Amino acid sequence: MACPVEKIDKYLYAMRLSDETLLDIMTRFKREMKNGLSRDYNPTATVKMLPTFVRSIPDGSEKGDFIALDLGGSFFRILRVQVNHEKNQNVFMESEIYPTPENIVHGSGSQLFDHVAECLGDFMEKKKIKDKNLPVGFTFSFPCRQSKIDEAILITWTKRFKASGVEGADVVKLLNKAIKKRGDYDANIVAVVNDTVGTMMTCGYDDHQCEVGLIIGNVHPSPHPFLRPAFPKSVPPVLTRVFTPLALSLPGTGTNACYMEELRHIDMVEGDEGRMCINTEWGAFGDDGALEDIRTEFDREIDRGSLNPGKQLFEKMVSGMYLGELVRLILVKMAKEGLLFEGRITPELLTRGKFNTSDVSAIEKNKEGLHNAKEILTRLGVEPSDDDCVSVQHVCTIVSFRSANLVAATLGAILNRLRDNKGTARLRTTVGVDGSLYKTHPQYSRRFHKTLRRLVPDSDVRFLLSESGSGKGAAMVTAVAYRLAEQHRQIEETLAHFRLTKDMLLEVKKRMRAEMELGLNKKTNDKAVVKMLPSFVRSTPDGTEHGDFLALDLGGTNFRVLLVKVRSGKKRTVEMHNKIYAIPIEIMQGTGEELFDHIVSCISDFLDYMGIKGPRMPLGFTFSFPCKQTNLDEVSLFSLDVGHWHLSLPHGQEFDLDVVAVVNDTVGTMMTCAYEEPTCEVGLIVGTGSNACYMEEMKNVQMVDGDEGRMCINMEWGAFGDNGCLDDIRTNYDRMVDEHSLNVGKQRFEKMISGMYLGEIVRNILIDFTKKGFLFRGQISESLKTWGIFQTKYLSQIESDRLALLQVRAILQQLGLDSTCDDSILVKTVCGVVSRRAAQLCGAGMAAVVDKIRENRGLDRLNVTVGVDGTLYKLHPHLLRGVTGSTASYARKVWGASSLLSKGRSLTSESPPTPASSPWLQVPVSGSSFLCLPPGFFLSFISFSFSRIMHQTVSELSPKCNVSFLLSEDGSGKGAALITAVGVRLREERNS
Repeated sequence: MACPVEKIDKYLYAMRLSDETLLDIMTRFKREMKNGLSRDYNPTATVKMLPTFVRSIPDGSEKGDFIALDLGGSFFRILRVQVNHEKNQNVFMESEIYPTPENIVHGSGSQLFDHVAECLGDFMEKKKIKDKNLPVGFTFSFPCRQSKIDEAILITWTKRFKASGVEGADVVKLLNKAIKKRGDYDANIVAVVNDTVGTMMTCGYDDHQCEVGLIIGNVHPSPHPFLRPAFPKSVPPVLTRVFTPLALSLPGTGTNACYMEELRHIDMVEGDEGRMCINTEWGAFGDDGALEDIRTEFDREIDRGSLNPGKQLFEKMVSGMYLGELVRLILVKMAKEGLLFEGRITPELLTRGKFNTSDVSAIEKNKEGLHNAKEILTRLGVEPSDDDCVSVQHVCTIVSFRSANLVAATLGAILNRLRDNKGTARLRTTVGVDGSLYKTHPQYSRRFHKTLRRLVPDSDVRFLLSESGSGKGAAMVTAVAYRLAEQHRQIEETLAHFRLTKDMLLEVKKRMRAEMELGLNKKTNDKAVVKMLPSFVRSTPDGTEHGDFLALDLGGTNFRVLLVKVRSGKKRTVEMHNKIYAIPIEIMQGTGEELFDHIVSCISDFLDYMGIKGPRMPLGFTFSFPCKQTNLDEVSLFSLDVGHWHLSLPHGQEFDLDVVAVVNDTVGTMMTCAYEEPTCEVGLIVGTGSNACYMEEMKNVQMVDGDEGRMCINMEWGAFGDNGCLDDIRTNYDRMVDEHSLNVGKQRFEKMISGMYLGEIVRNILIDFTKKGFLFRGQISESLKTWGIFQTKYLSQIESDRLALLQVRAILQQLGLDSTCDDSILVKTVCGVVSRRAAQLCGAGMAAVVDKIRENRGLDRLNVTVGVDGTLYKLHPHLLRGVTGSTASYARKVWGASSLLSKGRSLTSESPPTPASSPWLQVPVSGSSFLCLPPGFFLSFISFSFSRIMHQTVSELSPKCNVSFLLSEDGSGKGAALITAVGVRLREERNS
């Protein structure tokens, strides 16, 4: 004869789930989660994935006095929660328990909420806080649809609740109506959450890594043995046992989970950035038949006898409300078949509710389990043998083990989703847990943890028990909401100084225009801060330029020597060859003689490299520093004559270079673009530094003789504001950056808009916000103290498209800043505000320039093109405006991908071919399309918002100008060569 355990194993084989089956269930649940998050599939999804509008977990800085209501089971709890934000976080709680009688929960909605309002009034009177109007958090443990945190539309009642007129209604409005009807106190209901979210928030206060809440509940046959509810005067006491405040945990009755989901995946909520807690309502998993292959005849019998047949099928397989009944049904059938109790069946064994989950827990205890089994079975009227007791214990084990396995599978799917969302190989997180099945069953948690480790081996999970129930969590949600509101107010107050109105920008434009006039005027030029330097460039290319030219491009730590071959005719071409040379720091900081000796040596090397020898060659020199010019080929910065160089090569050859033109990089940029677009008469650099130039009428250039024609003016607008004319819009952070710069008090406009300084402005704001506790848990790291940590490339990455939030965290971690999701959102906001102001100021300056050109020419409307270069503008991502053939082919050309466009809204594992060094990024661009790009793309994928905002500002401030912007693809070196070509052409025309 088979032993009892083998007999039960065979009989309940269908309840013993293999790891292969559990992994398949994980896959099914992951699919259900995705459907629930989708706008298209949510209406028919069984796992509803309800947004809770809880966007942040506690960070430890919460403080205040709150009331929490906890409604969802046999009893109703009201708490007063006082949170102190000191070095040692303290939470003081006092609570009362009130009953929810059958006639109330099965009556009308108005009766239910009148009861809740009466209990709340009783509590407030006892605590003498009726006059305080404290913020209230409401734990409402039923499936609700929310569109904001203080609204909850009940979808359906579960558990034992059936109050009429509530399904489809906002429970907050119903409660407010009941409170208002009483009229003896006010209550400010700030947040409504379910018990699972409350559990996550309770544990999140103690462990800031907690981002999952889990309820695995139980139900007791009678009121908790240590529980005595409090009653308002009109509610008759029905329980008489002693009650010790907070020395209990209210029994949960079902199962559910919540977790922090990326907002970009939640179709039902507007917005892409940050996270939001999702209430999965996973109890309904399988209601569409997805679990039919693992449901047994006993599961179906449980469902048929429930209050909600066909619903909450997963919950009926795993939660404490049903496990005891499942065991009873199994015992009855086995007894009927003569496999237990010698075939004896008693009325007690046939009575629903006589065998409870608490009995399952008692029977599964290690030492006294068999003894407990004998007592419980005797109570049911059967006279069990020792084998019967062993068999019943094993039935309990299989039923509870299946529950633990199924919960592990569904939680495993959530953990895998969290890991995928974060893009990490290994997940480290905390799960907050409540529910008396998990808390009191002697084997449940151990089995559950063991199975979970097998199913998700790449996750390190800490389980934190919720000791104070979900009521405290409701208070913490309220506390977080208050903290975020106060932080938001202070943050907005700070960032408001960076937000410029149209009137303010018009004033900046007006002031720039005034400074331009001062710089052009011979009498006021000496005192002008915007120097308006004549460049002696009098013409842009006309297409007839022809010849070979040398160009030098000096302005940073490196410089380029170029050979530029310009060909005219029907097919105009510009062919370039170049070589980059480093400038050692000792030469950069040495004498002018040493610098130019080094330059001459590099030119010599380049000529030898290109095999150039023979006649004199015309040369253009891009010299990106403020210079006073008296002619196109003469500048005064160093006391050196660079108008004519005679080179002696190492092997004894000698020849001359004809320096035709010396220009700065801004003029070079304008000339480069003017060769492609004849209407280009303005140059703009927005990169490490910033400057502009434009073609001015000679009659307005008083520093140069002559009234005919035009001349390019190098504005040197970086010094705008050095006379204090921008002090009213400069912030304290601008002043900090200026005070720690190498040229205090100079180039103030440049320090507000250029890439060299924007990162420093951001860093100083972040330090201030960290000191106030808004960022990085109030801890200022050594990295954050480091000057120059926020380079332009990081700012442009941080400001990028909807994928950037993941990158923000990676960038901050790369910079040594341990950030939360909320930190990343705030850092991105700061970067956006600072760069937006820079773009607007740049646009205001450009508006002053184009309007001056229009007025100079007496035009009602001006069509003009601006040639642009610089890292803040360069590689301007037109790609994000929509996918076109040209942009796709451009990306293919740059990155060599055979197919860049794919369908689908989110990241997939299918990526284009790529080097093994890093995975590709898939960037949504329009509709359901996304562009696949290598991560390195973002290093040069400069802020879309900067260029767009600058264009918009110019358009708004100069409505009579049609301004186009043309990107300089080849830099200012090509421009120097083209200026040289123009100079040679004009010289030849004069000589002829």
